[in-house]
Amino acid sequence: MTINELEIGMTYELRKSFSSDEVVNFSQLSLDNNPVHIDDKYAEGTIFKSKIVHGFLSGSLFSAIIGTKLPGNGSIYLNQTMNFKRPIYHNQLVVAKVTIVDIKYDKSIVLLDTICYDEYNNVLIDGTALVKII
Repeated sequence: MTINELEIGMTYELRKSFSSDEVVNFSQLSLDNNPVHIDDKYAEGTIFKSKIVHGFLSGSLFSAIIGTKLPGNGSIYLNQTMNFKRPIYHNQLVVAKVTIVDIKYDKSIVLLDTICYDEYNNVLIDGTALVKII
């Protein structure tokens, strides 16, 4: 979309669950092999009691929305904040939602609320993103 097609309040949601294979692949790509993400026995001994998905893998859903759907092609990240509120477990349904909250048309800059929640509407991640439309 072009900057002039965007309006405050526009929103897009993406639903995804991360399989153990996807988490292992991300662990290899990111070089983050913390056993809480990939080792059942280790994870059982933590406060989470089970393996959890990397926060940045979960947060990548925001990038997927921003780069391909809202605002879409031509969106370039300037900033992203993420507050991790609850763990996300392997194979857990996550809903990522991006909402336009402010637009600087003269500078082609868009401020977005970013939130991930579970099927019970518990907030898992919240934050904001600032993007430039090129």
